Amino acid sequence: MAKKVEVDPFPSVLAFEKKLVPSDGRMFAAKFADRGSNEVPLRLHEKSVRGTISNRLSSKQENDPAKIDAEVEKANLQTVDSCSLPAGYDTLKLQFTLKVLCGVQEPCACNVASFQVTCRDAVNDYISRTSFQELANRYATNLANGRFLWRNRVGAEQVRVVISVEEAKASDKKTVYDFDAYEFDLRSFDNKSTKLKELADLIAVTLSGKRPSILLDVVAYAQMGEGQDVYPSEELVSEKGDKKSKFLYSVDGIAAMHSQKLGNAIRTIDTWYMNKAERPIAIEAYGSVTNLGVAYRKPRDKTDFYTLFDQFGCGTKIEPNEEHYVMAMLVRGGVFGKSSK
Repeated sequence: MAKKVEVDPFPSVLAFEKKLVPSDGRMFAAKFADRGSNEVPLRLHEKSVRGTISNRLSSKQENDPAKIDAEVEKANLQTVDSCSLPAGYDTLKLQFTLKVLCGVQEPCACNVASFQVTCRDAVNDYISRTSFQELANRYATNLANGRFLWRNRVGAEQVRVVISVEEAKASDKKTVYDFDAYEFDLRSFDNKSTKLKELADLIAVTLSGKRPSILLDVVAYAQMGEGQDVYPSEELVSEKGDKKSKFLYSVDGIAAMHSQKLGNAIRTIDTWYMNKAERPIAIEAYGSVTNLGVAYRKPRDKTDFYTLFDQFGCGTKIEPNEEHYVMAMLVRGGVFGKSSK
């Protein structure tokens, strides 16, 4: 481990490029028994529905029967985007690519040369001791278990994930890994599958710098049932005056999932935010889980990324699990400069 070097000031300009780069995911309809053939792109369509008022009423409305009747009689008119499997197709196919890059030890921008040296030494020391095996195993597990399907995974009768890796440039040879997603737990990373280890080794070798990059072609098949709704990414509705209340994402007219949403699932590997964590959360600077409204890594507890990275980057020894977390943040990438204000 590099000796601690006092760095003054800490870089005000500091950024790392992400090393796991997913594409958008395109969605198709397929037949589970005949996977790989007779697939059709999924299209979005609009629905206009007359819903009912079901939101919580105010105290005054709750205590006045006439007002309750007046509220519930109002029509809740909505126009929304929708997407579903057509008749004769029982399976969602989601396809995307994931590029894994090396060079995590080198920031793409840093305005303090001494910090760049100590940070590079700390990262290289981590690589020499761990070869990225722990992180790579977790990334590979989240590919094999189909976590990136999000809501589309819930209730699916069967889920298969097929990952293809090109062996070399100018070669048609590919290595293919076929996983039953339900063999892999969403809450732990202890599966000892040989196929999983081979995939993890490829990711680890690349992140460690022994290979410049790899490109994974990821295809997931989720058997959901004929005509069932599927769930592309939902777009942010910024225009309040728009009559449509839900917009779904598409690419070239094909229903799709955002690359950011796929990336979030792949980096949902943080079980180090507390002792005996019940489930992993995504790698975030403050351990934020927006749907719960909770930040698990608070600066007051000195478990947030910036507190740990300030030590790690300057050559101070931190705990092994803290190292894994900090390195996962560097793989995630971001702007980490420290403002003088």
